[in-house]
Amino acid sequence: MADLSSFPITKKWPAKNPDIIQLYSLSTPNGVKISIALEELGLAYEPHRVDFGDNEQKSPEFVSLNPNGRIPAIIDPNGPDGKPIGLFESGAILIYLAEKTGKLLPADPAARYETLCWVMFQMGGIGPMFGQFGHFHKYAADKVANNSYPVERYRDESKRLLSVLEDRLKGRQWLMGDEHTIADIATYPWVRGADVFYGGREVLDYASFPAVMAWLERCLARPAAEKGLDIPVKV
Repeated sequence: MADLSSFPITKKWPAKNPDIIQLYSLSTPNGVKISIALEELGLAYEPHRVDFGDNEQKSPEFVSLNPNGRIPAIIDPNGPDGKPIGLFESGAILIYLAEKTGKLLPADPAARYETLCWVMFQMGGIGPMFGQFGHFHKYAADKVANNSYPVERYRDESKRLLSVLEDRLKGRQWLMGDEHTIADIATYPWVRGADVFYGGREVLDYASFPAVMAWLERCLARPAAEKGLDIPVKV
């Protein structure tokens, strides 16, 4: 049995089965990237719910694994050279899991780097901009009631990013063509989330992006998405 005692986070969230991947997360767009990827890859894992209501992501135990105090994070008891490894940042975790299994990331070097470009596009663009749009459009609407600039700024940038996705997906099944990859898994939870969590479908004019909407439907129809989107289970 793997010994995870060197990871303080396991004191707050004890591992029932320390021999499998430990996932510390919540069912947010960033969080579900990892549960979906784990489902796609068929890797055994144990999810632990990090409660934002209690600021558990800021607890000393969680910060010991991710100094930035954000979900998701994982511990893989079978890391490089068979030693346990703790990881944070959803994009880094996706790349790690893909390389660990040899799946969801093309073997061809050129295609691999192209896939990583789209992962970084999500990490540096889609995620931050959609997140700021959601903050001002929904959660801070009362604070900007007399100043439309923040909502307009992030609305317009989010729509611009959707147009980049639209151009990419025209005539393609997935972002990399015929192969479903971590680029898709990184991105579609945010496109879904801008609607489900932020109520942004109309404001962002989703109807103007038919290729993106068709791709989103294909992504959500995958069995791994149907399961992974609800992990950790809401309580």
